[in-house]
Amino acid sequence: MRYYIIAGEASGDLHGSNLIKEILRKDAKAEIRAWGGDLMELAGADVVKHYRDLAFMGFAEVIMNLRTILGNIKECKKDIEHFKPDAVILVDYPGFNLRIAEFVNTLGIKIYYYISPQIWAWKKGRVHKIAKLSDKIFTILPFEKAFFKKYGYDVEYVGHPLLDAIENKDTSEKRQQEIRIEFNVSDKPIVAILPGSRKQEIGVMLPIMLKQIINFPGFQFVLAAAPSFDLSYFDPFLKEYPSLKVIPNRTYDLLSISHAAMVTSGTATLETALFRVPEVVCYKANVISYQIAKRIVDIKYISLVNLIMDEEVVTELIQGDLNQKLLKVELGKLLENTSERASMMNKFEELIDKLGSGGASAKTAELLIDDLKHA
Repeated sequence: MRYYIIAGEASGDLHGSNLIKEILRKDAKAEIRAWGGDLMELAGADVVKHYRDLAFMGFAEVIMNLRTILGNIKECKKDIEHFKPDAVILVDYPGFNLRIAEFVNTLGIKIYYYISPQIWAWKKGRVHKIAKLSDKIFTILPFEKAFFKKYGYDVEYVGHPLLDAIENKDTSEKRQQEIRIEFNVSDKPIVAILPGSRKQEIGVMLPIMLKQIINFPGFQFVLAAAPSFDLSYFDPFLKEYPSLKVIPNRTYDLLSISHAAMVTSGTATLETALFRVPEVVCYKANVISYQIAKRIVDIKYISLVNLIMDEEVVTELIQGDLNQKLLKVELGKLLENTSERASMMNKFEELIDKLGSGGASAKTAELLIDDLKHA
């Protein structure tokens, strides 16, 4: 069968790649065409458009890049029509993917939504649109099944795919020492910096994060650069902070040897918790984008860790609270053997239990292929 998969961000590329591997295990003759990234390509998809050309963060940024976005939507529609897939699989990324779903629906092609958009946070009314456009929806957060049920829709809860991505990582002491040698880092405890994957967010938050290097000289700070990110962007920061290490495309290896982390809000907050690394969550957006979001987003927290646990497990420094002084205080609590650090580590264990067993990618592939066979 022929599959067309669309992912618009680094996290979608990761989860899409694991789904592709499972589809190919269950359908050896599968032809997979995709919009995604390097991981999806390595997994066996023919990637025709990279997510780095799709990612625009915030309301103001979307408006400024509207012509490019509309051009991408038009290009994607043409490509789907030409490829004639048996199924289109949408991975999160609702602003783009819902436009594509409307078009695909007119072609009579099956639509599967893997990793439902976070409509429980804002634009709850889109629940009807997503449900009506999709033949099946696969959710990854424990509370999402009940959310859809409240509106009269039945979805498949498959568990969180990050468990699949992380469970096979070797975190033994031997492997950790090998990573330290490979990364050429000192014997100091490591503070990981996960500044995001978009220049827009990195440019705002990274200067604040890096000032902590001066505040905590007894620690080695290592920055995780997103896949395909232009490393020359970090050259000015490396000149200012010569002890800083920048490691591209090895976030999980970095987290496996980290003592604590500063993390830009997003999937990385959950990844960090699953590696049991105490973290401070950071977020600062364009002022206009933030003010718009503040008025329409209906959630108590911005990090996945706190949302899943429904309590403040990790500290969130948002907008004005993300400053050098407060970040120093909150990071400092996690660098020593404080009650805050111990409490957070205990809550991470509860979080992992709450997410349940892995296998989300395999479950989704099996349900999807079975549905196609009985169509």
